[in-house]
Amino acid sequence: MIRDIARLTKRKFDLLVVGGGINGAAIAYLAAAAGASVALLEKGDWACGTSSKSTKLLHGGLRYLEHFEFDLVRESLKERFIQWQAAPHLVKAMPFVVPVYKNDPRPLWMVKLGVCFYDLLSGRSTLGRHRFLSFEDTLSVAPGLNPDGLMGAVEYFDAQMDDARICLENVLMADLRGAVAANYVKVEDFIKDRGRIAVGVRARDVLSGRAMDVFASTIIVAAGPWTDQLIAKDVPHAVRRLRPTKGVHIVYRTQVSSSAFLLQSHKDARIFFVIPFKGHSLIGTTDTDFNDTPDSIEATDADIRYLLQEAGRVFPHINFDASNIITTFAGIRPLVADVGAPSRISRKHVIERNASGIYFVMGGKYTTYRRIAEEAVSKAMPQLSLKTSYAGPYVLYGSGGNEELKIISRRFAVAMDLVKYLQGIYGSRLVDVLELTRGREDLKKRICSCSLAIAAQVIYSRDVEMAQNIDDIVDRRLGLSYLDCPAKDCRRAIAEILKT
Repeated sequence: MIRDIARLTKRKFDLLVVGGGINGAAIAYLAAAAGASVALLEKGDWACGTSSKSTKLLHGGLRYLEHFEFDLVRESLKERFIQWQAAPHLVKAMPFVVPVYKNDPRPLWMVKLGVCFYDLLSGRSTLGRHRFLSFEDTLSVAPGLNPDGLMGAVEYFDAQMDDARICLENVLMADLRGAVAANYVKVEDFIKDRGRIAVGVRARDVLSGRAMDVFASTIIVAAGPWTDQLIAKDVPHAVRRLRPTKGVHIVYRTQVSSSAFLLQSHKDARIFFVIPFKGHSLIGTTDTDFNDTPDSIEATDADIRYLLQEAGRVFPHINFDASNIITTFAGIRPLVADVGAPSRISRKHVIERNASGIYFVMGGKYTTYRRIAEEAVSKAMPQLSLKTSYAGPYVLYGSGGNEELKIISRRFAVAMDLVKYLQGIYGSRLVDVLELTRGREDLKKRICSCSLAIAAQVIYSRDVEMAQNIDDIVDRRLGLSYLDCPAKDCRRAIAEILKT
């Protein structure tokens, strides 16, 4: 995937997609696969906003049942299954334990009823069936759990994912189908025919400062939290369409438990997760209104205290201390404006066409991105037949691959643990990474002691996955920013590799 800015100005495209998060990436992929000429622009790196700041879950949304959003949950469960089949290297089925305490906002009978209905809605798209756990069974599954007031628990299944790489694989598929994709290109204004209908955008290459005009017959904006800013460029003084909420996560040193947990907060009755993550624990998320600019999002001390205190209440044997935090990250949910508590705002999406002809995609949840993309393309380009977009199951860049890992290990003379590690990131494309090591033994060397990542991955990130800087590689291509790295040598090593 080559970042060729010149190609953006050499033709008028059938479709221009603004926003390189998960929705924009999938829209570009489906439209290109259906035969449209497509341009995809992102002002930062792919998935650098909300699409890499999630709880790393593809889930139906157990808690949405109490808001009677049955259609959303059913659709999400189906999409979860589709993604699990398409990208087993990036989507892993995971059991979740829901311990229930005497004073929890939701009693045990309600939680039991919820998981029963959850499995019923999943139908054939199940990843595993629920079970009820007694007091003794619960403490057996999670010995460190607080026993005081524990009534029992339920166990159900959802899926853990690599959010940034799923987004990237959709971009790679768009490129494979002929789309012209470019990160670090910021849209500054819309170009309108006789001041009325949008026919393109004025954009700027963030890296070089070069200004350019990109023309298209149809424009879809899938800019997540930045949607209101782009609506204002189209319609000055427009009413805000989003109600952004902030979600903060902590990556905590050491693994709290081998099980994943869905927990109920006693402070504000919302739910949060404690999940095994890269050998450590992912704790999150918060859900509070956010009224600042999306570029200023960060985890505050109050956010961190909230998560540590709530986790400490359920796991009293652990002295949750901020000094053991490896990293924090915060994302913005671009929810459609509505009244009520932030955690009760619907995750349903809306696709609207402005008077200028621009389509804006708003709201939604990561799990349903494929359906959102299908609807957006169908509305904006009804002449396309999405039935021809992909034959059979949904396919991502690393889908498929039947070659035995032992054969790959022998062919490239690398250890089996490295082959398994690479497969967990690239799927069937792990061979493409290892091909770079032919005649280059130096590219088989590990980047740093904190992970199995090798030098070839840095070159692959730059030359195939359009990484433009070290942050792109560390944060979104390799996920090294989530690891506990005592040597703190990853960035220096990557900088040296990029010089070769």
